[in-house]
Formats: sequence, structure tokens, C-alpha cells
Amino acid sequence: MRRPAPGAAAIAARIAAVGYGATVYVLFLLVFSWAIAFVEDIRISIGDADLVPRTIDRGGPTVPAAIALLVNVVLLTLFAAQHSVMARAGFKRWWTRIVPVAVERSTYVLAASLCLAALMWWWCPVTTELWDVSGKLLSGVLVAVSLAGWLLVLTSTFLIDHFDLFGLRQVIADARGRPAPTYRFVTPLWYGMVRHPIYLGFLIAFWVTPTMTVGHLVFAIATTGFVLLGIQLEERDLVRAFGADYLAYRKRVPMLLPGLRHRV
Repeated sequence: MRRPAPGAAAIAARIAAVGYGATVYVLFLLVFSWAIAFVEDIRISIGDADLVPRTIDRGGPTVPAAIALLVNVVLLTLFAAQHSVMARAGFKRWWTRIVPVAVERSTYVLAASLCLAALMWWWCPVTTELWDVSGKLLSGVLVAVSLAGWLLVLTSTFLIDHFDLFGLRQVIADARGRPAPTYRFVTPLWYGMVRHPIYLGFLIAFWVTPTMTVGHLVFAIATTGFVLLGIQLEERDLVRAFGADYLAYRKRVPMLLPGLRHRV
């Protein structure tokens, strides 16, 4: 039996959802690129305009270190809270009573992108150096390793389903009148080495640096704590979703460090 054709209002809503999802995805790409420049301490300018006006170690207001650290900790806490709460299955069940299911993921990505942009915009650098590698060769190697961490993040998203993670797959399926995509338990490439290569990539990017300042260290420690907490919450949801398959995977594959047992 054929489904009745959707009315004009339904078609308009589906087109709007696709436009919303695409706009959010472009925003994510911009913020993600900004995050790389922010963490790697790269200033990008065109003429007199700074495309990256503030990085983890440069720009921003001159304030006492104690106030800067307080502001930064608050920003990091808000960012972590948004990620932890909105990613949980219970929140999603409640949230989709308010927003359409098709745009739930895009809305999460929008909130995450705005929180990250706010963190970078209001970040207060604390530039007291803890170490500084001055040699060009070793400094270049450390920068390359850090950038490799970002590449690990990006490639890992494509290995599982990049466009699903960022909401495009859902809005396109809805526009075609198809059911929401189902999830299969797969462990391609990096996922056969560690259970959380995306988080591993972030940790590499955040910790490997030729110049470690107090502000950068606070950022790295806080995000590491968030990653470890996020893994516990995420794995609880994954066990509920995939049951014995994920439990067996957790016993077989380490969490973050290749070659070590599942505890790490």
C-alpha cells in the first residue's frame, strides 16, 4: 500500500529541515577549523582583520591570572555540561518531544558549536610557560604530531558515519520520506585498535605542543577529565544499545591506548 503524498506544509518543513541541517554543518566546519587554529596558537589575518583574533595563548583581555583561570574553568565546565547532558539517551527522549526527531542531532551540533565558539571567544590566556621547545626540528615534530591528532579525529568520524554524527543524514532521510537511519555496530580501522579514536585524537592535539603555558595546561587537564567522564557515560549507552557485542568489544580492544588492556 502506497503512502499518501505529503502536503505542501510537510514538504516545506522537510526542505527547511535540510536547510537547517546544512547551515549547522557549515557552522560546525567553521568552528572546528577555528578550534584547530585556537589550540595550535595560529593567528590568521587578512589585511587588518584577524580571522582568529584569540588563541589559547594570545589575544583577549589582560586580567589577573586568578580571574583568567576562573573564567576559563567556567567556560570549560559549561562546554562539558552541554556535551554530557545533550548526548544522553534520556535527554534525547525528552528533547524530541520539543524538537522534531529529524533535526535533533543537528540541534545538538548547533549547541555544541556555539558553546565551543563561546569558549574560544571569551578565553583568557594565561601565558606563563611551563616548557618551551625551541629547536626547530623537535618543535616541528611536536606540531606535526598535534595536527595528526586532529586528522585522527576527522578520519574517525568518516569511518563510522561522518554525516550521521553531524545531523545531515537524518534531515536528508526525512526529506526523502524515509525512516530515521538505524545504527550498526562496526569497528573499522582505528576502531579495531582503540575504542575511542576520536577522543584519542583530541587528547593528542591538546597535549602535544612545543610550548605549554599554564592556560594551555588547564585546558588540556579539563578536557582530559571531560573525555574520561564522557567515555564512561557513552559506553553505558553503547552497552544498552548493542549489549553483548559491545561488551565483547570492550574486553578485546583498549579504550584509548593501543596495545593495552581495556582499562586504558
